[in-house]
Amino acid sequence: MNLGGPGMRIFSLLLAIWLALPALAGPEIWRHEWPDTDFDKTSVAHWGEILSGGPPKDGIPALSDPAFVSAATAEDLEGREPVITVALPGEVARAYPLRYLMWHEIVNDQIGTVPVAVTFCPLCNSGLTFDRRSPAGELEFGVTGKLRNSDMVMYDRQTQSWWQQAQGLAIVGRLTGTELQTLPSWMESWDQFRARAPQGLVMAEPAFRRAYGRNPYVNYDSARRPFLYDGEAPPHGIPALARVVRVGARAWPLTRLAAAGALEEAGLRFEWREGQASALDTARIGDGREVGSIRVRDGQGRDIAHDVMFAFAFHAFWPQGEWMLGAE
Repeated sequence: MNLGGPGMRIFSLLLAIWLALPALAGPEIWRHEWPDTDFDKTSVAHWGEILSGGPPKDGIPALSDPAFVSAATAEDLEGREPVITVALPGEVARAYPLRYLMWHEIVNDQIGTVPVAVTFCPLCNSGLTFDRRSPAGELEFGVTGKLRNSDMVMYDRQTQSWWQQAQGLAIVGRLTGTELQTLPSWMESWDQFRARAPQGLVMAEPAFRRAYGRNPYVNYDSARRPFLYDGEAPPHGIPALARVVRVGARAWPLTRLAAAGALEEAGLRFEWREGQASALDTARIGDGREVGSIRVRDGQGRDIAHDVMFAFAFHAFWPQGEWMLGAE
């Protein structure tokens, strides 16, 4: 959706319509599409928290077992466009371009012996990688087409349980309460990935008819309000769509980390580098404004699982979370 000009007016109209319809949400209207989901088990306080984002179940097609090409020979990507990097110990680093995740949101993959789900929710800018192993066995994930606090609700094909992407937590169905292990991964530019990992692999273009490389959410991260979100605004005057770096239940404003360049705090080391474009700014992803890349490590130099998400989403899912604003 183009959220500039007429697109913003359409966005506002859709928002008004959907905020007027929460009473229609609930299992009674979902069971025909989800006959195998156990709606009697849930951690969601009110069904009205879950709204349709528009597409039906699998209307946004998740990918499984993607093909890869050598980073040294890949030619389709622009230098500043973002990728999600997954570099598991002992394995060749892999890059998952946001130009593909923008349209598919989930990639089910296998890296060595570890089954992973690389996920990206454009409406929250949340990019997380999960271990797909669970108490119910190895899971494969798809997209429900539903949103909660504007964040993607995933589902697993084995139990048809629903999962909150930002938390890696099952919120509806048989596996309610189960939490996936989040694996260290980070967003960086394509140029940064191939310079650091010239022997790495990059996901090849999927065999779908999509406008890969284009951003369907033009000017979204400059909007005043998130799509289909009626929750509280973040505290401390932080704009709803400002980026924050979340580690656990703490959030560091990206602007603070960018100004510092490098910061050591709470047992963590943050390093910011320029060179990455916002994927949610201009129509062409590679032309987006500068947001930079963040790497988070512990005191032993090990990569730490984290997320670069919008401030409203952090506040929605971690309302008691700690805002790391630095000295007043």
